[in-house]
Amino acid sequence: MIVWLNGTFGAGKTTAAHELLDLLPGSTLYDPELLGSGLRLMLPAKRFEEVDDYQDLPSWRRMVVDTAAALLTEVPGPLITPMTLLRQEYRDEIFGSLAARRIPVRHVLLHAEETILRERISRREETPGDPEGSAAVRRWCLAHLGPYARALDWLGSDAHVVDTTTLTPRQTAERVAEAVRTGAGACDIVQTPEPTAETLAAGVLLFDDRDRVLLVDPTYKPGWEFPGGIVEPGEPPARAGVREVAEELGIQLPCTPRLLVLDWEAPKPPGFGGLRLLFDGGTLTEERIRDLLLPGSELRAWRFVTESEAESMLPPVRWNRLRWALRARERGFPLHLEAGVPLG
Repeated sequence: MIVWLNGTFGAGKTTAAHELLDLLPGSTLYDPELLGSGLRLMLPAKRFEEVDDYQDLPSWRRMVVDTAAALLTEVPGPLITPMTLLRQEYRDEIFGSLAARRIPVRHVLLHAEETILRERISRREETPGDPEGSAAVRRWCLAHLGPYARALDWLGSDAHVVDTTTLTPRQTAERVAEAVRTGAGACDIVQTPEPTAETLAAGVLLFDDRDRVLLVDPTYKPGWEFPGGIVEPGEPPARAGVREVAEELGIQLPCTPRLLVLDWEAPKPPGFGGLRLLFDGGTLTEERIRDLLLPGSELRAWRFVTESEAESMLPPVRWNRLRWALRARERGFPLHLEAGVPLG
């Protein structure tokens, strides 16, 4: 298990984490910031110039999961992870990958009012004897108060909140330990096993009366997606798409959807690629749209969007697949793609 202590700088994550080691038997401190420091030494300096934060590096996010899994083979108890994580898509990627490894997460947000945070940051001395270095760290911490305030909406609904405003580090740790013991902060994410070979996946495009397409927001991976999923062994792909729509949205499609796109996705480590099919599920009436249901462990939101809106919401590979699927729908015949490029 991982106890992820989230919160902005000055919330007391590190001090509470050290106190928590005494309260959770067998626990070990796991600081992903060390992975960022290691990458800074190993990657070309030019790569770091391309990002604002090492959390923007896909390699860091993958290493957080891989290292946690490796540590849990070596130590008996939970990992205590004091790490600020303010971007929801990064939370989805990391926590979803941990769920795929069958590693449960307790997500705890240590919160304090901004005036308290500013006061704590002003007293922070990162490097004794280096006033300029410490001042730079304080400026960095203060710059994150705005993003933290903007992230509070999703953080407050995703994590168990402990207000540290009037608490000592020990008291904070005691609150966290009690929350862990009672199961608070558990992230009920669908456990999608990581593929070990090429996969066959079926997605279904659903439309409203304005011809906007339905996208869903998974809890277990970054970015928006089409309703659908992996085709089970021996299962017809179109039937798999119908099944996934029923499971994810509570909608029973009246007939077998027609194929729009078949796309061969090239393997790109750590992914294995495979065949991706998109079907036309037709137009939903207003009544059926009102009846849409979402499984909380798998999807957090749905939205009908225009083609141009979808471009800013979907990862490039999915956006390209959608673009060609919409062209196929307009023309009335399916398209065969290889790595996103039409053939014939």
